[in-house]
Amino acid sequence: MVMTEATTRPRSAPRAERRDGPAGGRIIALLLLGHFMAILDVNIVNVALPTLRTDLRASGSGLQLVVAGYVIAFAVLLITGARLGRLHGHRRVFHLGLAVFTLASLACGLAPTTWSLVAFRFLQGAGAALMSPQVMSILQQTFTGAARGRALGLYSAVTSGGVVVGQIAGGLLVSADLFGAGWRTVFLVNVPLGVLLLAAGPRVLPRDEGRRDGGLDLPGLLVLTPAVLLLTVPLILGHELGWPVWGWVSLAAAGALLPVFVAVERGVAARGGRPLISGRVLRSPGLPLALAVLVCGPGSWGSFLFTTTLHLQGDLEMTPLQSGLAFVPCVAAFGLVGLTWQRIPAGWHRWTVAAGFLLAAAGYAFVGPLAGGGVPYELLTAVIGLGLGVLPIVMTAALRHVPADAAADASGLMLTVMQLGQVVGVATIGTLFLTLARDGGSTRHAEYATGWALAGAALAGAAFAVVLARRTR
Repeated sequence: MVMTEATTRPRSAPRAERRDGPAGGRIIALLLLGHFMAILDVNIVNVALPTLRTDLRASGSGLQLVVAGYVIAFAVLLITGARLGRLHGHRRVFHLGLAVFTLASLACGLAPTTWSLVAFRFLQGAGAALMSPQVMSILQQTFTGAARGRALGLYSAVTSGGVVVGQIAGGLLVSADLFGAGWRTVFLVNVPLGVLLLAAGPRVLPRDEGRRDGGLDLPGLLVLTPAVLLLTVPLILGHELGWPVWGWVSLAAAGALLPVFVAVERGVAARGGRPLISGRVLRSPGLPLALAVLVCGPGSWGSFLFTTTLHLQGDLEMTPLQSGLAFVPCVAAFGLVGLTWQRIPAGWHRWTVAAGFLLAAAGYAFVGPLAGGGVPYELLTAVIGLGLGVLPIVMTAALRHVPADAAADASGLMLTVMQLGQVVGVATIGTLFLTLARDGGSTRHAEYATGWALAGAALAGAAFAVVLARRTR
């Protein structure tokens, strides 16, 4: 948070301080554990699908919605969750989202039918959408300087690592079959953690009362929600359903709603209201370019995880647990960069992002040549993790010029863009991989084209990063 005068600080925001001691550590640990659970549940259910299908006699479409329902609700409601935090206080909304997420996890673990599980997964995603935006907002408002950079580095490591750990944890829990619960443990594991965080939160998190200026922007919400829904549903379900006509109609409708949303938001601002996505936030120096980089980074990472997992469990015949462990060096390298980048000379910071994406592009280019398994995949994933570890720098640069009272809006927007980037990446590059694997009968064959597509996405991120560096001198 960049402030030049004490009087410019919003009354409702907690005072930003350098919290390097135990209090700051407890705040970070509590917030990131909550965020970790939200990210974990994107993928933790994947390896449980075979036993879930048998136990609940689930159809293929039912299984797709068990996985996709959470992601859809999460992506659709993130910006709304961020605004609710601003209006009613980030700590209060974090606890509300955590309570909804925990209760929904319990309901998922006890679900008697496929469709009740689908409904509870949507509710679980809604809870995560309330909880996660508050994490970045509280970090932004509570920490400053180097302390904020380290907090955002940990946040980025948790965001990327939670997806991988979800697959590993899912494999461990299903294999262990604790108390004969089978697939249900992948949801029930959240319950004791959620209760613990709910008990500790009131004593650990800083107080803030929220700001009621501008309201919730219901007109913007009523346009943005269906627009995101129309975009995400066909992208998530399209390939499995053979890209039906309704999917293309849905995507076209999402595009048509974009100018409508822009017009509605301008009208809200003209009437003195506070738009859901304000021009003030989007005009923050470097933010649009940072958002473009954030699409390319998570988009390539999500599709790399998706396609490589299928290859490792396909041609290389690894178990779900073994394939998940292959990504551990990637997460470790990502976290290492995120926590140490501030030691790089300050004059190099703005070029570090482009260099990182170029390194990731080089790693992606070797996806095809290494598909035979001659070189350990752990080495390849570590190189890619080192490259994409620069994402905390992007977030820091994006938030540097955002006014403190707009932190909630900016954090919700960035989370939504990152989530949609992963959905678009899996839908495009993932579809390319699945199509080639089906036609060629070998996932190794598909990895060559996939690797070049991933490298192209990383190179696009590097190009955006170069422009960002030149404009934020």
